[in-house]
Amino acid sequence: MERDAVQTESQMYSLRKYGTLQESRQRMLRIVMEKEVIQRIIIENQYVIKKSELIKRNFWSEPNLNFVFTGLRRAGKSYCMLQIAQQLLSEGHDVEEFLYFNFEDDRLDTVVLSDLDLIKRTYEEMFDHQPIFFLDEIQIVERWEKFARRLADSKFRVYITGSNAKMLSGDVATTLGGRYMICEVFPFSFDEYLLAHGIDLQEKNAQYKYHAEISKHFQQYFRFGGLPEQINVQNRRAWLSSLYQKIYLGDIVARYQVRQEISLRLLIKKLAESVKQPASYNRLANIVSSAGKKITSDTVIDYISHIKDSYLIFSVENYVAKMADKESNKKYYFTDNGILNLFLLDADTSLLENQVAIYLHKLYGEQVYYLKGKTEIDFYVPKHKKAIQVSYSMKDIDTRKREINGLTELSKSNFEINSYLIITKDEEEIISEQGIEIQVIPVMKWLIQNN
Repeated sequence: MERDAVQTESQMYSLRKYGTLQESRQRMLRIVMEKEVIQRIIIENQYVIKKSELIKRNFWSEPNLNFVFTGLRRAGKSYCMLQIAQQLLSEGHDVEEFLYFNFEDDRLDTVVLSDLDLIKRTYEEMFDHQPIFFLDEIQIVERWEKFARRLADSKFRVYITGSNAKMLSGDVATTLGGRYMICEVFPFSFDEYLLAHGIDLQEKNAQYKYHAEISKHFQQYFRFGGLPEQINVQNRRAWLSSLYQKIYLGDIVARYQVRQEISLRLLIKKLAESVKQPASYNRLANIVSSAGKKITSDTVIDYISHIKDSYLIFSVENYVAKMADKESNKKYYFTDNGILNLFLLDADTSLLENQVAIYLHKLYGEQVYYLKGKTEIDFYVPKHKKAIQVSYSMKDIDTRKREINGLTELSKSNFEINSYLIITKDEEEIISEQGIEIQVIPVMKWLIQNN
């Protein structure tokens, strides 16, 4: 009896820990099947690395550091990892060293933290190399940062991508513990866009040889943006609309369990229509409430945080505002002109300022401000002593006077400015006014000069 009791107790423990024998066999079968899928994915991606034809992108990397690439969906984060992998191949690495894994692969069920180690062990059963990890869209896996830290602590080389700024929140950054460099990936700059169309601005006299083609490409870039995949698409607007829906539904609504979808949709539309103008939380809440279901300013704050976390938009603060107003009365811009253009009818003036904002944000990050006080200036970069106005055209007398007066008034203040610019769509001149020199420059030329 005592022996039977011990056996029964042992069996109960086994059942609690492992389930029935049938369940245990099913679990083992699932692991075997998953390993077979993982093996196929690893091999397939090694082939992709070797065969991909890439346009070299301008981004900083360092061979002795680990990187997390973040940014808008389809901005080219995976492309950057492929570029690094091909660079390593050119330096003599074997493609078998690469463990490239995309966590959005439809052949995988929901991936959990423990599966990350299964992927690592599966690779180690296949190859004798110490792997170089390329982990694509890893934010899908909850608590991924624990695995990433373990890899870094074990001296593996690791490259990671993610489409959500929340993956770099304070808690995650603390877990990573300074073991990774963060690199935000933007859509193509104009020189990259031209390179993708076979025009290299580094070529001697390229601007003169290809002037007509460059101008033509800029019109497309200006209206449809620089997301790499849409370059060869026939119906660009339909492609951009589909991408936006994926960002809206997948990266915002589903991820943050947004209940008031109509209000969120109206808010994004209003942000697009308000490009160029500061927008307070209260004002946005009132506008959205008047057009749909009533929402509070607190809800607007949450929604804008979600939209920014998806990298759909970024914000610029008023440099001279009080602390509370800096936070609550920002200007919002879209990360890509093509997506912004989906929401606008008479789009040209908004697209121009948004294009300038994208470039400044890419170059200077949070060091870019606007000024609204005694004088109004579209963009101010204090660290580099730049003041920039954006005007589609200077032909209208009132417009010309307003833009010039803003800069001359600023020159009389305590701000130290070395560079006064007015960026237009097509016009160019030098204006000398009240002791300062103002350069009026077309946006295309400005982008090329600041390549």
